[in-house]
Amino acid sequence: MTRKINIFVVDDEMNFRELMVDILPETKYALEVFADGYAALEAVKKKDFDVGLIDVTMPKIDGIELLKRLIKISPLTEYIMLTGNATISSAVEAIKLGAANYLTKPIQMATLEIIIEKAYENSIINKENIILKEELRSKDIPPEIIGKSSPLKEVFTLINKVAKTSSQVLITGESGVGKELAAKAIHKNSSRSDKPFVIIDCTSIPTTLLESELFGHEKGSFTHAISQKLGLFEIANTGTIFIDEIGEMELNTQAKLLRAIETHQFRRIGGTKQIEVDVRIIAATNRNLTEEISKSNFRKDLYYRLNVINIHVPPLRERKDDIPLLANHFAANNSVKIAHKKITPEAMKIIKEYNWPGNIRELANVIERALIISESDYITPADLPFNLSDKNNLLSDKNNVADLLKEYEKNIIIKTIAKCGGNMTRAAELLKYSRANFYRKLTKYKINS
Repeated sequence: MTRKINIFVVDDEMNFRELMVDILPETKYALEVFADGYAALEAVKKKDFDVGLIDVTMPKIDGIELLKRLIKISPLTEYIMLTGNATISSAVEAIKLGAANYLTKPIQMATLEIIIEKAYENSIINKENIILKEELRSKDIPPEIIGKSSPLKEVFTLINKVAKTSSQVLITGESGVGKELAAKAIHKNSSRSDKPFVIIDCTSIPTTLLESELFGHEKGSFTHAISQKLGLFEIANTGTIFIDEIGEMELNTQAKLLRAIETHQFRRIGGTKQIEVDVRIIAATNRNLTEEISKSNFRKDLYYRLNVINIHVPPLRERKDDIPLLANHFAANNSVKIAHKKITPEAMKIIKEYNWPGNIRELANVIERALIISESDYITPADLPFNLSDKNNLLSDKNNVADLLKEYEKNIIIKTIAKCGGNMTRAAELLKYSRANFYRKLTKYKINS
C-alpha cells in the first residue's frame, strides 16, 4: 500500500473509539475518531477521507441521517455502518443510501480490516474514474480509448504523433483489444477528421467479394453484377479506410491493394478507367504478419507499405490497472440500457485477477451479463461466470478461518436481505438456503427481522 488509508470512526461509545485507536495500526491507517455526527461532518468538510465507520445508534444525530449528509459532502468516501443490534430495516436503508457494508458488533477485527481495505480499494477506483474523465477531456488522450496504464499511455503517444501525418499505419494486437478504437482515434485527431472513415472487416466478407467491396465493379462484370457499384476506396476518398484483419486477405487482392496504395489509382472490376483517390490506409491484424510472409500467405512488399508506423495495442492481461476503469465504464454505459450498478470490491477483485483471453470484448460481455443477472443495485461475485474464479481470496491463512467464515456469512445474509428489500423468501432463494435453514441462521447470528 503506497500510502496510509485516511479513515474516521464516529461512535458515541468511548470504549469502542479507544479500541479502534489501539487496534488499527498507525503504519496502515491515518485514523480520526469522533464522539458524535456533527464533529464528523465538520471534519469531512475539511479533509478527504477514504473510509468512514459510522455507528447507527447515536444521540444528537443517528447514523442513518449522518450517512445521508456525509454522502452529499463526500460521495467518493466509502461508508461502513456499525450497530450493536442488526435490524433489516436499518440495513435496507443504509445499503440503499450507498453504504459499502453493514456490520454488527462485536466485530472480528481481522474481518474489519479486510472490509476496510476492500472499501478503500473501491474508493480509489471511484476517484480514479473521476480523474480519468478529466484526463479524457485533454487533447493528449483519445477519448475513444479508456485506460491510464503505462502500456496504454505509450499507445496514446503514438496515436497523437501519427494522427498529425498521412502515413499508413498497421495496428497489431489480439482479438478484442480495441484496434478499431485506435484507428478511429487516429482518424478523429487527424486533418481528415471531417472526411469519411470507412471500415471493412476482411473476416466478414467472402474472399471472392472482397475485391469488389474495396474497388467496386461495373455492370455485367460478373454474374449478379446487375448495376455499377462504387468501392470503398471511392467512398472514402479524402478520408480514411480501416482494413480490419488484413491478414485474412487473399494474395491476389493484396497485390491490387498494394498497387492502389503506391499509385493512388485503381480500376473497378470490369472497368477500364483509372480512378484517382486520396485515401489513408489504416490496417489491423491479430496475426503475426512476418510469420505469414515466411509461409507465403502475405506479401512482403505490402507489409512494408502498411507498416510505416506500427502501433501494438496490448492485451488486457498486460494492463491490469485499466480493468476496473473499463469494468465501471461498461457497468455505466451498456447496450442493454440497464441503470448503472456498482461493482462490489469482491467482484472487482475477481474481475481484475482474471486473465481475459477475449480482452475488452469479453469484459464488456461479462459486465453486460452481470447487469442482466443481478437482481440488486450491485454486481457481486454471484453475478459473474463461474470460470472467472475458482477460489475465494477474501480470507487470509493468518486469521482464524472458522471465525472469519462465520462473520462473512453473517454479513452476506444481512446484505442479501437488505438488497431484497426485507423479502426473506427471496433472500433465502438467492443464498440457496432452505427456508428452515435460513431461519436457523437468522437465530444463530441474532439477526432481527
